[in-house]
Amino acid sequence: MVIKMKMGICETTFARFDMANVAMDEIKGQVSDVTFVRRTVPGVKDLPVASKKLIEEEGCELVMAFGMPGPEDIDKLCAHEASTGLIQAQLMTNTHIIEVFVHEDEGRDEKDLKKLAENRSRQHADNVVKMVFKPEKFRKEAGMGMREGREDKGPL
Repeated sequence: MVIKMKMGICETTFARFDMANVAMDEIKGQVSDVTFVRRTVPGVKDLPVASKKLIEEEGCELVMAFGMPGPEDIDKLCAHEASTGLIQAQLMTNTHIIEVFVHEDEGRDEKDLKKLAENRSRQHADNVVKMVFKPEKFRKEAGMGMREGREDKGPL
């Protein structure tokens, strides 16, 4: 069975790494029947409305929203508000919006932060492929303590 899909990609100019390109590369490497609609916004708080517009105005069946909040308390608050907005947009549209955030203070240094951003983007993209195109494989991973960007925790 061939599934054709229109996927939204929403990114910010505030991010210090192009996570969207990494994710699209990962998805294109696994499936060929995806068309991407890409939008760029200034920061994470702009992601919810941009994601909702991709769904309602562009007909996207799923959106990946990428952001890199800074290390300050205000950045963490903005990331929380953005995350809440993305959840609300999902509920309003009945459509998955996969949040891919990498907080700047998650990295031990810039090299580690870049590796984390690349790994998290790639692994979330892999999750999207499994969720949409290979749900039976995804089901087998339930309860396995898998993490995006860092080492898996493993099952209990």
